[in-house]
Amino acid sequence: MILNEFFNLPGSRKKRKRVGRGIGSTIGKTCGRGHKGQKARSGVSIKTEGGQMPIIKRLPKRGFNSLNPVSYSILKVADIDVLVTQNRLDPAKVVNKVVLVNLGLIKNQKVLVKLLGGLDKIKHKLTIELDACSKAARSVIEEAGGVIL
Repeated sequence: MILNEFFNLPGSRKKRKRVGRGIGSTIGKTCGRGHKGQKARSGVSIKTEGGQMPIIKRLPKRGFNSLNPVSYSILKVADIDVLVTQNRLDPAKVVNKVVLVNLGLIKNQKVLVKLLGGLDKIKHKLTIELDACSKAARSVIEEAGGVIL
């Protein structure tokens, strides 16, 4: 390949509109800008809606956005159950952030972790110590004889 042999495929580049090329071209003389006035001049950008209420103010606000949002890393009961069945997690020990970091489920111990349900039953007694827990997850673990600290 030589640089001077490169070319664009037909139709891949659109030619720019050349205005002011005669009356018969439909964009000649005033070039589609009408007669006189501010918008006929170059360098004008009018972005107001006049006396009308701007569209951004006409649309309703949606939802609630907290000034201090709290975001949790999510951990499911099913994930813990799979780890126990694969013998990667000892059910006798406490499941806390240190253990989760060692397993690679969360980045570091500063991350807030919430336990979510999703399973009806688990077979193992688990002791879990995390930042938050859903009602479904709490009921599943307590049914199996486990404890949430």
